[in-house]
Amino acid sequence: MKTKIYTFLTKPYMVVFTMLIAPLFGFIDRNFVFFFGLAIAFLILWGSNFDWSKFGIGKPITKRTVLKSVILTVILFVVFSIILDPILQLLLGVFDVSSLEDIKGNIVGYIAIMVIMWVFAAFGEEFLFRGYYMKGLAILLGDTNKSWICSALITSIYFGVSHFYQGIVGVVSIFLWSFCMSLIFNKNRNNLLLLVLIHGFGDTIGLTLLYLNKEHVIPDWVQQLFL
Repeated sequence: MKTKIYTFLTKPYMVVFTMLIAPLFGFIDRNFVFFFGLAIAFLILWGSNFDWSKFGIGKPITKRTVLKSVILTVILFVVFSIILDPILQLLLGVFDVSSLEDIKGNIVGYIAIMVIMWVFAAFGEEFLFRGYYMKGLAILLGDTNKSWICSALITSIYFGVSHFYQGIVGVVSIFLWSFCMSLIFNKNRNNLLLLVLIHGFGDTIGLTLLYLNKEHVIPDWVQQLFL
């Protein structure tokens, strides 16, 4: 049974089928879209006798990986949170973070969401969207440099649209952020844990700013530029 499930789920077209079917679960709950895809990915992992390298996890976390992740997190934070996101908010409206409003000033809620974020967003989303979707599509399209870039674009659009609950600005910003992350994965195809750390550190900063009620502040220079 295990071998049959693995053989079926690892057919080249199954990654496309999974990406097409998953959104249908959004009619029940938007979280089911994510968990359906994650379940398929973990079934494949189980069928491979937990060969993590199939999902790009081929290197352990080293000091160099941690340092690299911190540097890239800082760069992405400056580009998006300080420059790009404020501009996008003036053009497209503010982010809808109402689903996280309860953590503002709430230390218990902040810690609980932080744990959930590291497990399901930092690790879970990178494992699914980069390790399974992006890598699977790239291989399906020919496993060339062009196919990896094409896969990066497709999965980033898919990832951005999955955050529609944050508003149009959320879709656009997260698409651009996801594409940057996908390009990093393209250069580090055997080191998905680097992406997990970048994702986790970035979301940690975002959640902390939200907890302190200082999220999405639009700098004066941006307002003067567009108003």
